Amino acid sequence: MWHRRNKYEGFTFTELVIVVVMVSLFVLMAVTKLGGLLRKSTFRAQAEEFVSIMQMAVNAAAESNRRYEVIIDLVEQSYTLREITTPELSEVLEEEVIVDNNFSGNCQVVYVLFDDLVETDEDHQMAKFRAGHAGWQNGGKILLLDEDEQPYTVVVNRINGLVRLEKGDVELLMPKTKDEVPF
Repeated sequence: MWHRRNKYEGFTFTELVIVVVMVSLFVLMAVTKLGGLLRKSTFRAQAEEFVSIMQMAVNAAAESNRRYEVIIDLVEQSYTLREITTPELSEVLEEEVIVDNNFSGNCQVVYVLFDDLVETDEDHQMAKFRAGHAGWQNGGKILLLDEDEQPYTVVVNRINGLVRLEKGDVELLMPKTKDEVPF
């Protein structure tokens, strides 16, 4: 007994090519979407890691009698968290460094503005946020840009010690003068 073969059994070469092309298109679309999500999460991850480091510094200082400093280098696009162990604040000892990290092209620091209106400029490319038992010595904001050059602001609140990331170039709340306060 021989088995009669149906002429419609199996795939033709054309059908196989069409299926492979369709699957390739779906894979390409998925990779494109995933790549975009990974780029965005990379900025978000870097910015949130930086905020966590800032928050860790102020929390550790509040829970101990130690002082911490986060140094932001705008030229090198880096930041360092250190425990201050000597009265000489301008020199960072290697044993004081807790975290030393770089921002990448996905996350760039543009400028830092302190709440006393001191701003980073060509002469001042380092910004230092110091935290002690009572909280931050200065508050301020750190302007970051994502890979699409969209601004995000890291707000450092001197009063309550909180550090948060907000979308956009957020204005700092400035203290009111006696004339501006109604009571």
